[in-house]
Amino acid sequence: MRLSFILFAALAALATPAAAQSADTILTNGKIVTLAAAGTVEALAITDGKIVATGKTSEVEKLAGAATRRIDLAGRTVIPGLIDSHMHAIRAALFYATEANWIGTKSIPEAMERIRQKAKTAKPGEWIIVAGGWTPPQFAEKRRPTQAELTAAAPDNPVYIQLFYSAALLTPKGLAALNIAKDEDVPGGTLERDAQGNATGWIAGDIATISRLFDRLPLPTFAQSVEGTRQFFRELNRLGLTGVSDPGGFNLNAASYAPLFQVWREHQLTVRVVYSLFAQRRGKELEDIVDLTQMLPMGFGDDMLRFNGIGENVTWAMYNNDNPTQAQKQQYYEVARWAAARGMTLTQHWPNDKSVHHLLDVFERVNKEIPIAKLRWSIAHLNDATQPNLARMKALGVGWLMQNAMYFQGEAFLKERGNEIMRLTPPIRTALNIGVMIGGGTDAHRVMSYNPFVSLQWMLDGKTVGGMATRDADETPSREEALRLYTQGSAWFTHDDGRRGTLARGRLADLAVLSADYMTMPVGEIGALTSVLTMVGGRAVYAAAPYAALEEK
Repeated sequence: MRLSFILFAALAALATPAAAQSADTILTNGKIVTLAAAGTVEALAITDGKIVATGKTSEVEKLAGAATRRIDLAGRTVIPGLIDSHMHAIRAALFYATEANWIGTKSIPEAMERIRQKAKTAKPGEWIIVAGGWTPPQFAEKRRPTQAELTAAAPDNPVYIQLFYSAALLTPKGLAALNIAKDEDVPGGTLERDAQGNATGWIAGDIATISRLFDRLPLPTFAQSVEGTRQFFRELNRLGLTGVSDPGGFNLNAASYAPLFQVWREHQLTVRVVYSLFAQRRGKELEDIVDLTQMLPMGFGDDMLRFNGIGENVTWAMYNNDNPTQAQKQQYYEVARWAAARGMTLTQHWPNDKSVHHLLDVFERVNKEIPIAKLRWSIAHLNDATQPNLARMKALGVGWLMQNAMYFQGEAFLKERGNEIMRLTPPIRTALNIGVMIGGGTDAHRVMSYNPFVSLQWMLDGKTVGGMATRDADETPSREEALRLYTQGSAWFTHDDGRRGTLARGRLADLAVLSADYMTMPVGEIGALTSVLTMVGGRAVYAAAPYAALEEK
């Protein structure tokens, strides 16, 4: 009898919900959008980095003890922490402490003022760099800046300004520092000239040319890159981001990850980083991946930093190639099959629907031998995706990493492709109806702003940075659906959909308290949202008034 009682008591203890203990933190009197079965609630409780209860304020307050941190939301809206499913965050962080940026500027004088302010703190001869994240339509003048404007803003410094991966502007000091005086000095590039034949400072080239040009610039010191990583991730926290999926990228090698690893070792990461390996040497892709992953199995890492497979460049021959040969597809198949056999996630950069059948053919070939659905492979970009190819993706269990490229590029896309295609680009509603998994993101920072609220606003109104309406209402998600893409959707691609992306009991306590109500505010104002309190695993990684004192340094 005694043994039965002890067994019963032990089982009862195991069944007791964690919420019965005193919570570490409670948030009350708010509008908490859980994106879970509970819907919108007033309060939640956190213990050991996870959510242990949600509900009415009166219910959650019962979980508070003498040591519980109490946060009164005073009616503010709380959302799950945002997750960018495709951001080159590791690279952006390396340079963040030393670069200038034009994100959010609305005129050329405003952009020049940022250069002028950077020049005030730079030493004479020190480079000033804007590595992207802007587009001419964002300026009231609707044009690119001139070399003369840049030189006036920073007369004592070499300056480099990159526009997407298609052009770069250098001041005379910049050109001299890189020994550029003629086309031959920039292999694959062209020095633009005015009607009189004078060089304008602008250099045009393709993605490889501009990437090689950037590689000629001096790198920050290791200490600067470590500090840049801390600063950039805090900036992401300010915008409600608690996670990123990083696909590597140009101008990165193995050593480029050392600053990130340093911050991780010091337990100072404030954003959960899941990363994949971008192909290194052309023709040696499989050899390099095999070498780099010998002691890096799929999923290796922890809750803050984890390895998530290969891509977005798997083989160079299939990168931005609309007409791959059979030999190139065979090479890609060999790498993809190798990855599938080892349970690895794979993501592939592919811009154009007209040629994505080549990639899907390879995926289907691999799938016949090794089912890939559970591996959560994905295609990034594919802005003009069509119903037949989305259906093929759905059948394979392949997801779609969708970004707000048209926010910057809508005018150019409309001119090139016409309104019939533009109004369906990207086909968010079509993909949702088919059941394709979608992750929200930006592809920041060289080709886009990293601001998730700008991306969310664009999902809802379809307008470019210049204010031009593009996508039809038929392809527009609801506010809740857009938010799900940036939370639950993105979490799916990193195999985390059971752990984050919603504010439900047992999930990681990643959340953002917003400066205004995303669910009811005018759509055209969503891009100006910020977080006033961002938590990662219940830790306050960013806080502004009235919660500034809560930030844990």
